Amino acid sequence: GVIPQLDGYDITLLFYNPNIDTKEEYDKRKNALIDYVSSINTEFNWDIKYIIIPYDHSEFTSKITSLEGEKEGGRRCERCIDIRLSFTAQYGKEYGYDVFASTLSVSPHKNHNLINTLGENASQKYGIEYMPSNFKKNNGYLNSIINSKKYGIYRQNYCGCEFAKALLKP
Repeated sequence: GVIPQLDGYDITLLFYNPNIDTKEEYDKRKNALIDYVSSINTEFNWDIKYIIIPYDHSEFTSKITSLEGEKEGGRRCERCIDIRLSFTAQYGKEYGYDVFASTLSVSPHKNHNLINTLGENASQKYGIEYMPSNFKKNNGYLNSIINSKKYGIYRQNYCGCEFAKALLKP
C-alpha cells in the first residue's frame, strides 16, 4: 500500500525491527519483505532494493526500560517508533540517502501525526530530509491487504513486541 504512493523515487527499504519479540517472527516478516520485493520487481520491472539489519531484540528492550507496563499506543509505543525512525535517519545520513519515510503510517492502528513528529525530530537531529506521510490515504491500507492476498504475503496480527502480543485474544 505504500510503494505505489512513492512513484518517482528510487526506493531502498530498510528492515530494522528490534521491537519484534522473537527471531521466528522477525524471520517471517523479513522473508515476507524479501518475497514481496522480488515479486513486484519482477512484475513491474522495478529495481527496489532492501537492507536487512540483523535481529537484536535487546536494542528494543534496553531502551524501553520502565515503559513495559504502558498501555498500547502510549509512551512505550512512542519510544519504539522513535528508536526505529532515529536509526533510519542516522543510517540514511551515514549512507548518503536524500530522504527517509516510514511505512508505519499505513496502519489504521498508528497515529500518523505522532510518526511524522518523531520523523521530523530525527530529521533535524541527523540532518536528513523526512517525508511526512499518512499512507492510509489513497486506499493505502486497503491496498496493503489486497497485495498481501495477491502475493501470498504473511500478515501479522500485532505490531511485533511482546507487550502487544500479550493483548491478543486466544
